[in-house]
Amino acid sequence: MNDVKVLDKGVKFAHASVGSLNGFEGKQFVKDATGATSCEISFGSLPSGERVPFFHSHKANEENYIILSGAGRFQVDDDVFDVAEGSVIRVSTNCDRNLKCTSSEPMTYICIQAAEGSLVGYTMTDAEITERVNRL
Repeated sequence: MNDVKVLDKGVKFAHASVGSLNGFEGKQFVKDATGATSCEISFGSLPSGERVPFFHSHKANEENYIILSGAGRFQVDDDVFDVAEGSVIRVSTNCDRNLKCTSSEPMTYICIQAAEGSLVGYTMTDAEITERVNRL
């Protein structure tokens, strides 16, 4: 399993890494390393033919899975469907979910968990263009 490394931290930011996703194995949560207060992000990987060893459900948080590599099957309650690199799956609260890798290579994914119904402003409705000296 990869360990999350805090690379840099300031008053208004945290920069952490799970390392290279090529060959990433296991499951790694990053909330504690980044100090996140609005969501939990985890990286996961399943070897070929393996599935998460349990179904689970959340009471308050929806989950968004982003498949980064590989392919598989995803189950929400009794609905089962194919997923592959580039798939994005949102799963509501109070339902069972699980996934299995069906590709010959491992399936690597990100899962973002946040309170269902909490997104009130986003992108252009919550952002504003600001002026600042560019130091990049």
